[in-house]
Amino acid sequence: VLGILKAGGAYVPLDPEYPQDRLAYMIEDSGIKLLLTQAHLELPATASVERVILESGAAWLEGYSTVAPVNLATPDNLAYVIYTSGSTGKPKGTLLPHHNVMRLFAATQHWFDFDASDVWSVFHSYAFDFSVWELFGALLHGAKAVVVPREVARSPEDFHALLVREQVTVLNQTPSAFKQLIPVACANPSALALRYVVFGGEALDVASLKPWFERFGDQQPQLINMYGITETTVHVTYRPLSLVDLQQDGVSPIGEVIPDLSWYLLDSDFNLAPPGCHGELHVGRAGLARGYHQRASLTALRFVPDPFDRSVQGGGRLYRTGDLARYRGDGVIEYVGRIDHQVKIRGFRI
Repeated sequence: VLGILKAGGAYVPLDPEYPQDRLAYMIEDSGIKLLLTQAHLELPATASVERVILESGAAWLEGYSTVAPVNLATPDNLAYVIYTSGSTGKPKGTLLPHHNVMRLFAATQHWFDFDASDVWSVFHSYAFDFSVWELFGALLHGAKAVVVPREVARSPEDFHALLVREQVTVLNQTPSAFKQLIPVACANPSALALRYVVFGGEALDVASLKPWFERFGDQQPQLINMYGITETTVHVTYRPLSLVDLQQDGVSPIGEVIPDLSWYLLDSDFNLAPPGCHGELHVGRAGLARGYHQRASLTALRFVPDPFDRSVQGGGRLYRTGDLARYRGDGVIEYVGRIDHQVKIRGFRI
């Protein structure tokens, strides 16, 4: 990933666990010219794509320059294309530039105060946009990134041992993964170095955190719920969680919007939804993707003109998330569910 970005390219993550027909579609649809892979991975054969087998050593360098390329990337250049599933049933490539990632950390730094002393877990597949937050969150702050092996990620006991051994301070988890870790951590006397546990990728059942709060309290580490979508660059909101939230059964408070974003709850006629009523969440301003690769009609359907844009230049857009939410009486926004019949499994929309 770092090599691709340094060379000025954009990366298209292909998870080898995906079905072969999905991988073949992503390779063809994205139009990639170079596939970096390993010999033991079974990926669809494509004549138009050059393959580089990474463990083949110097042999594959024939014909390539060994001089480090001059960095010609600009903030508006494409950084990555992550394919998401959706209600259409066909994966769609979401186009994200460098600027979107850089502003994500600049706009949230006042909340987290990340620095070079932190140790981040890189728990998620590089095909899941949560990995963007994990990997670049560590490297952009000069911190340490601990890449969690797949077999360790699937064992709560082994993963807890890694957290203790590596003294991880920033843990990023989908709620379903963290739910498996809770009983192991609560029963183990080993000290954790965690400063933050950041949730994302799916709705959070706050009640499931009760054993954790009883064992560790709600201040050290601080548990943060961050709602977000690939199309809006990983995260949209920030909500610190506390024992008080346990009194709100069955809801997922998603907090306040990141300062360089805007959000609105709108009804089907694009009117603002009244407090207490459900509305579709729309997100605008700095974090929006360019759109979907080679899907102009779908881009126009989901990225719509922003009727609330009062800036001098105008031309703002809103992303229609397809997520339902409502304002509580105290001003907190709660995630309600999907407009369509999608569900999320380990952070992936189905």
